[in-house]
Amino acid sequence: MSTIWQHFAGAGVKESFVNAGGTRTRILEAGSGTPLLLLHGTGGHCETYTKNLVPLSTKFRTIAVDMIGHGYTDRPAITYTMDAFADHLIALLDAIGAPQAYISGESLGGGVACWTALKYPDRVKGLALNTGILARPDAPGIKQLDDLEARTRRLATEFSRETIRRRLEWLVLDPKIMSDEMVDIRFKIYSQPGMVEHMINLMCTVFEMNRASVGNIDYYAHSLSALKCPTMVIWTDHNPGKSFEAVRAAIDAIPNREFHMLSGAAHWSQWEKPEEVNALMLDFLGRIDAK
Repeated sequence: MSTIWQHFAGAGVKESFVNAGGTRTRILEAGSGTPLLLLHGTGGHCETYTKNLVPLSTKFRTIAVDMIGHGYTDRPAITYTMDAFADHLIALLDAIGAPQAYISGESLGGGVACWTALKYPDRVKGLALNTGILARPDAPGIKQLDDLEARTRRLATEFSRETIRRRLEWLVLDPKIMSDEMVDIRFKIYSQPGMVEHMINLMCTVFEMNRASVGNIDYYAHSLSALKCPTMVIWTDHNPGKSFEAVRAAIDAIPNREFHMLSGAAHWSQWEKPEEVNALMLDFLGRIDAK
């Protein structure tokens, strides 16, 4: 199995920390051109896009982000709502001097991408959503999210590489493809002082946003009919938490949309089917960039 360095070697991938509105923010970036932000899911980090960063950098200034409260980015004592994530992204764009960007998000990152485009329409040139969207789960999906929450809470009492692995395996159709290296990376991130308690609180806030309003705002009740930018949605035939049936109405509401269903993948299609995801993103965003 290839390592992260094998994916990055020779491509000029750079890790840096950016002051995004007072939040020290970790990014991995490569390439030049229009910025393309890659947003991980709940509890994730830049390495979610190990297999995508370099291929996408052939056409874009591709930036994988440790979102606020995640990875090695600052984790202030706030409520981690969609507003908090979106405001942080706009501060990051301001910090790198980018008036606009494409945003691609997986899981929570897809929801954040949607909310950022709704709240700051002039800053988002296009969206590429990957098993993440502002749509509430159906009953079976809630049950699957309950399972993920249980795996998450187990970190408090059984923090180990094996517990980390069990949570990561929820993301993929074939557990065997989850690498020891990814487990070790997440274990190191979660081993930062106070990180486990913080991540449990943050992740449970995100799970609750999927079920009900948080901070008097029901983010998942907003219609995507108000999206102004071109949007591509990638879904999978085994996505846990939100099946295609659960999100079909939300996708259909998007005015300028393109949809692709990938087979043989679960929640991390960018990791499970990287060649297909990379090709779809380069084609879709390339067509927008050419206009």
